[in-house]
Amino acid sequence: MSVLDTPGPCDVAIIGGGAAGVLTAIGLLRGARSALRILILEPSLPLARGVAYATPYDEHLLNVPAGKMGGFPDQVEDFLDYLIHAQAFPGVARDTLAASFVPRWRYAEYLRARLQQAVDSSAAQLEIRAERVLELDRDGDGLRLVLASGQAVQARRVVLASGNALRPLPARGAGSLPEDKRVEAWDFAAVRGIAEHADVAIIGSGLSMADTVVSLLASGHRGRIHVLSRHALMPLPHAKGPAADYDPEPLLAMNLRQRLHALRGHARAAAARGIPWQNVMERIRPMGQALWQTLSCDDQRRFLRHVVRYWDIHRHRIAGSVHAQLVQLQQEKRLVLHRGRLETAVSEGACVRLTAMDLRRHPLPLDVHCVVNATGVEMRAQAMRNPLLQQLLGSGLARPGPHGMGIDSAPDGSLIDADGVVEPRVQVLGSLRIGRLWESLAIPELRGQAAQAAVALG
Repeated sequence: MSVLDTPGPCDVAIIGGGAAGVLTAIGLLRGARSALRILILEPSLPLARGVAYATPYDEHLLNVPAGKMGGFPDQVEDFLDYLIHAQAFPGVARDTLAASFVPRWRYAEYLRARLQQAVDSSAAQLEIRAERVLELDRDGDGLRLVLASGQAVQARRVVLASGNALRPLPARGAGSLPEDKRVEAWDFAAVRGIAEHADVAIIGSGLSMADTVVSLLASGHRGRIHVLSRHALMPLPHAKGPAADYDPEPLLAMNLRQRLHALRGHARAAAARGIPWQNVMERIRPMGQALWQTLSCDDQRRFLRHVVRYWDIHRHRIAGSVHAQLVQLQQEKRLVLHRGRLETAVSEGACVRLTAMDLRRHPLPLDVHCVVNATGVEMRAQAMRNPLLQQLLGSGLARPGPHGMGIDSAPDGSLIDADGVVEPRVQVLGSLRIGRLWESLAIPELRGQAAQAAVALG
């Protein structure tokens, strides 16, 4: 795709060129009936990579089967159609491919291909600029964006789709560790560059940890891997089997405690019939946002304090092949799981000395050669280290979402300012809506939000 850089006002400026931003652009291009001018502002090209799909390595698999990853609400199998048309897996039957967990980089290619097709057939014009947006302000009937280059852009409407931010390593002294001893899990090349015999500590035991482990294995790593997290809970695998057939609607009228009790009961009943618990969770997959929004504020806080990690490992599952690698490493004693809270990180010679506290507040020391930050997605807007979000919050054009997570938005995705006034010219997408929607990171949610935004802004 060509990258244009021509000055002038635009009808819609999309801030962020990851999956959410690209899907919104596709929707706008497909729906355009006039020469709409659309601008994507994304500092890290090519488009559609974001955090999830930036990896070029085959070992990083989608966490959802290919047959469910279509980018459009009315075309759930569109990604599968793309793979077959592109002959990405020649000789593999459609049904087999639909149930397969394919490399994540293929999804970025799919989104770019669909974007190019939309450009080629649209009455609208798409421009792409490798720029970071630092400020957004109201400007008469429109909006004014200030870019890192110092240039200003006028826009009639704006989409905020800036994507995920990584939590910082939660340890005193972490910032002073040398670069070769401190690696971010999302820096896939750096993870692969860790020395073969190095002992590694991965801080966090979620999806980013799984990515790190499979990268280490793919690069021939032979050292010991320590995984440290507060709950010591690793992602669980998908499973095949009959579909669960219980009615999930009554859950919406229950409080948090009642819901947990009911789901455990459904899981036991399903197990008695040979149905895996994973398929019990699949029944509530489309209801994630409704389940969150029908909880009281107090129950939402209880969920975040006591339940969220258990929800994560049961809801956000991984491919069975990846889970099998983790289990095998544990059986071989090459991967050791520790439950504790990281306190300090100090560089000493060739090593990093970590100190954690276990549940009984006893010291848990670890000496390793390298530390990988796999603590996951930062949810607090003020902690995201994003200059644009800081400016929006500081100016009052935005306010934090419920429980301080993300920024606040109306049911239709419109931004809500510090006075509670809806700003319909700004649409919020993806992880920034997590406080209101909770489930707002995966493709099923993103494709719905992108389609909604395209209709609202077109």
